[in-house]
Amino acid sequence: VPGGTGMGLPAAVRDRVAAVHRGSGLPERLRLYDGWAARYEQDVAALEYRAPYLAAASLAFAFPAPRAEARLLDVACGTGLVARELHRRGFRCLDGVDGSAEMLERARSTGLYQELRLCVLGREPLPAPAEHYDAVTVVGALGEGQVPSTALPELLRVTKPGGFLCLTTRSNPSNLRYKAELEAALGQLEQRGAWQKLLAQEVEYWERATSEEESTQGTGYISGVVYIYQKCPVPNLEEG
Repeated sequence: VPGGTGMGLPAAVRDRVAAVHRGSGLPERLRLYDGWAARYEQDVAALEYRAPYLAAASLAFAFPAPRAEARLLDVACGTGLVARELHRRGFRCLDGVDGSAEMLERARSTGLYQELRLCVLGREPLPAPAEHYDAVTVVGALGEGQVPSTALPELLRVTKPGGFLCLTTRSNPSNLRYKAELEAALGQLEQRGAWQKLLAQEVEYWERATSEEESTQGTGYISGVVYIYQKCPVPNLEEG
């Protein structure tokens, strides 16, 4: 099939991407991300990875002006791809956390973050006080073997009442079980009155697929989804 497997992706790129998405344990995965940091941006460019752009555009659309003073936390910030997109849209007060020290070094070199901290979400709490951020983003890390859906309350904890959460996940076959778990957890929190869904945008061309099996109907791409939630401004009275 023209545009079939790998869709013209260099084999080395395919292998690196496949390695981090394989069901390896967390220490191994973080080691892979450390090793990937130097080539990460050129690899995701080859993948035509659109999540940082799509997430920032969606958040900016939902977010009330002005943006320059708003405090944002970029969770699993990687090399700073999301920060770059947010910065272009007028967000200036960005903090970031990531589980990979090498990725954080790259993020630091962008000069776009005020504070960067090492943190493995799902294993440890976020290094931030409650109700601290106007918006929290988790782009690309909500997936099988990465950030578990059980970490959602921790994201909510550091978000101000009325603040926004921008989350993404992939809809490719190997992530569908995780996506179903994530959507169940998102829905439960909404039913409990913790937040309100503003957007769930399915995107067909999320990034290039690394294998035929993962590709959406032979397009050579995988699909993904951007969610925007707003934390409910009214405190939950049942607590305490």
